[in-house]
Amino acid sequence: MSAVTIKGWSVEQMDIPEGCNLILGQSHFIKTVEDLYEALVTAGPRLEFGIAFCEASGPCLVRRDGNAPDLVTAAVANAMKLRTGHTFVILLRNGYPINVLDRIKDVQEVCRIDAATANPLQVIVCETDQGRGVAGVVDGFASTGVETEEDVTDRRHLLRNIIGYKR
Repeated sequence: MSAVTIKGWSVEQMDIPEGCNLILGQSHFIKTVEDLYEALVTAGPRLEFGIAFCEASGPCLVRRDGNAPDLVTAAVANAMKLRTGHTFVILLRNGYPINVLDRIKDVQEVCRIDAATANPLQVIVCETDQGRGVAGVVDGFASTGVETEEDVTDRRHLLRNIIGYKR
């Protein structure tokens, strides 16, 4: 096998619409976009989403689906920034990744999840002569310290009283 030449690196800033979350992952088959749609559409009656999937062979198109046209458009725009083989971008509204990640992971052709966030997200992309791939992600910002007792109280209040995920 001959050596592979890295042509370059880039950092792509994902655009996450206000009030949305983004899930970035990798899959391996053209039916991904339809299977992800089926996994998400049954997750909750209020969930709105857009999906874009970067095909890695044949015509190498960005495949798309969803139940919210604006989120489909935004997911496609993010995928076109990446143009990384077999990568999918999902944008969610009226729901959180925690509500759907297990469903997404259960889709047979899903290989991995790189990020699930509402934070600013940067994707590190590597390019070779063959194509482009996701090398990693920067999700949010660097840690600034360790939580205090007041921070613990605030975290518990958020989970129990604001979001409602704990009793």
